[in-house]
Parts: sequence; C-alpha cells; structure tokens
Amino acid sequence: MKIKWYGHSCFGLTAENGKRVITDPFDGSIGYKIPTIDADIVTVSHDHYDHNYVEAVRGNPEIVKTPGSHRVKGIKIHGFKTYHDDVQGQKRGENIIFVIEIDGIRVCHLGDLGHILTRDKVKEIGEVDVLLIPVGGTFTIDACDAKEVVEQLKPRIIIPMHYKTEDVSLPIAPVEEFLEKMGMGEQVEDNSIRIRKDELPPREEPVLYVLDYS
Repeated sequence: MKIKWYGHSCFGLTAENGKRVITDPFDGSIGYKIPTIDADIVTVSHDHYDHNYVEAVRGNPEIVKTPGSHRVKGIKIHGFKTYHDDVQGQKRGENIIFVIEIDGIRVCHLGDLGHILTRDKVKEIGEVDVLLIPVGGTFTIDACDAKEVVEQLKPRIIIPMHYKTEDVSLPIAPVEEFLEKMGMGEQVEDNSIRIRKDELPPREEPVLYVLDYS
C-alpha cells in the first residue's frame, strides 16, 4: 500500500490493485494548494470546510461519511463516532474515526479528534497498524493528548497530521511539539511511503514518520 500526504488531514491510500481512498479533502482557505486527485472512495470525518471538500476529488468516488461498517469497492471501512472537542461535541460537534483495511493493513484516520479515547472506544476500534493522528491542538487533541492516544491504540506506524506548516493559516502548533513529547520521529524526504504487511514494525517498537508536504 502507498500512503501519500496532500497536507492537513488529507491522505491518499492506494492499494496494490490500484483502488484509492482519499481522506478529508480540504478547500483552499487553509493555505494549502488544492490537490488534483482521482479516487474510488472518499472518507469525510466531519462537515467542516478543511475536511469535506469532496468537489476536489475526481473520478465520481463513493463518499463515506457515516459511522458503522461499510464495504465499498472491495475495501472495508469502519466508522466510529467520537467528538471534535472534549465536551461531547457541545463546541464543535461530532467526529468520525475511520479504520480502513487495505492489503491486510488497518489504517486508522482519527479525523479531528478532540479528546482522549475511552476504554470502550479503544476496544471498539481494535488493532491499528498505521495511525494518522492530529497533533496541532486548538481544534483537535494537542501533542500531549496525541501521545496518550498513541499509547492507547498501540499502532506500529504513526504519521502526524493537522499541524502548522509554512502553508497553513490556522492557529495550530507545529509538529515539533509532538515529536518532542514522543521522543522519536523520522523525517521522510517525500510526501509518500510504501508499506507492506510483512514489513510492519513490532508494536513494541513503533516508527513515527513525518511526511514532507510538497
């Protein structure tokens, strides 16, 4: 599987058979250039402008934006209801965590998660191989809470998202605060990586990749 970061919370997950899932496409108001992308499926964690701009995605994709179990074009997607804040959605509404199963790898996209997970929610989500986690704070969990969520879900690979870069106009923190809390992190000189199930690191020795937006 190939994972490509388009900026903010938008990733492209491409299976070996060519099927592609796009997560949380954004409009141009946050500062990133709107990417030109095709997809078979688009997941939307919540209806905010920096996560639901499905018009940017070509190819007449099927949109998945509800909790529950979905099977779309041969890909299993599980949506879990959470909140965009730490007061059960009273400030910013609900959020959906999506676990997307591609090539035997379980990728968990946390959307704009705004709180630590409950024990029941961790059990409901289940095993996570790759965790796409917001770390910028203000509108999502911050670096400290993100570290705790990593410890809750115990992924093999961690990829931060939704943080401040030179292109982002939002008042959120840069990724360095999360890396400092984690005490680890490898800068990838590209905006994509390839992952094979038989090459995943052990849970006891997870790897943190910071993808390069370009």
